[in-house]
Formats: sequence, structure tokens, C-alpha cells
Amino acid sequence: MDVTKNTGLDPNLYLQPDAVPVDDGSNQRLSQEDFFAILTEQLANQDPTKPVDNDQMVSQMTSFTISEGITDLNSKFDEFATSMTSNQALQASSLIGQDVLLAGNVGYLNNAGDGISGVVITDKTTQELEITIESEIGEVIKTISAGIQSAGNIEFNWDGTDANGNVLPAGNYVVRAQGIQLGESTTLPTAINRNVDSVSLAGNNNGVILNLDGETSVNLSEVIQIGG
Repeated sequence: MDVTKNTGLDPNLYLQPDAVPVDDGSNQRLSQEDFFAILTEQLANQDPTKPVDNDQMVSQMTSFTISEGITDLNSKFDEFATSMTSNQALQASSLIGQDVLLAGNVGYLNNAGDGISGVVITDKTTQELEITIESEIGEVIKTISAGIQSAGNIEFNWDGTDANGNVLPAGNYVVRAQGIQLGESTTLPTAINRNVDSVSLAGNNNGVILNLDGETSVNLSEVIQIGG
């Protein structure tokens, strides 16, 4: 086998300069200087027998000024929106390690022996309220009887054990609430406390994203309450 010794890198491996400069789009707009240059040329070459009407000139200048003003305003608004999103992300970073209350019925045990807390949401008095904890595949693990509850947010706290007191492993668990309202069996909505692991900025102007325990992400706007 022959081995050839190279004394240097192949020049073709280096980044080559562009033969033609890339247009960044800045040349696609007329500036105020361009407008007045065109207007001056128009006045210099106008028909002496049909001079440009003063009102027409004022109208052209006004239209250009308004158009340029709107473009500048849009640019400033985009900068403002970006700044606001960055500030929101900075403020949201203080939520890392805290619990946030979110509408839904899925909770997460970080470790065996941890618990899940939240609220049952109702605008009516509820009788025979039962809160059921299920596995992800629908297996009933434990049922908590809460009796009669008045309208409002009804807090609950599950200790992470089954009906026999056995400690359950980490993972997702489903919370369901049901009771009697006005003589009828009713399924009630819930909200669950989830822990914030990290915060990130979303693309496509979706704002600030909270990355929760259990590898779940939600928008900051979905938070109902901070702190369990």
C-alpha cells in the first residue's frame, strides 16, 4: 500500500467566497432619498404645458410618508414583541422547581412515594364526590371518597399509594372525578399541579414554553395558578 504525504490541506476544503454577493432584500425598497430623487427627475422633465398639480405632488409625498411610517412601525413592533418574549422567558425562569396548576387530569410521580395534588372544579354543590386514580392503561388504583362538597375548587392530594397502601412507581397517573349534582351523576373537570423542570422560547411566535416533569411541555399562558 502506497502512502502519499500531504504538505497542506486541499484549498477546496476552505470556505470559498461567494462569487456574487447575496441580496439581503434591502435593495428592494425605495428610501426617502430615492423618492425625492424620482420626484425631482419628474419635475425636471415635466411637460411645460401640463405642469404637475400641487395637490397631486402633496398626495404622492403624503402616501410615501405614510407607507414608510407603517413599515417602520411594523419593524419597531417586531422588535418590541421579541423584547417582551425575552422578558417573559426571564421572568418565567423563576418558576423552575415550582409547581404550576394546569387544567387536565394527568399527573406525574417523579419518584416512588411522591404524591399528586390538584383541584376538582365545580360550580354546583356535589354529593358523593369520588376521586379515582388510574394507571395509564385505565386500571383503577385507588378511590378517594370526598362526600358532599360545596361549589368551588375542591382540593385533593393523593399520597402515591394504592388501595392496600403499597407505594407506586414513578410515572403518569390519571385522575378522574365524579359526583351527584342535581340528582344526576356528573363527571367533573380537574386541574393538576405539575413541577417545572425548565423554560424555553418557542418558535413561530408561540411565546414561552414550560417544560414539566414527565417530559411534557405547555405554554406559559395555560398556567392557572403558581404554587401548589
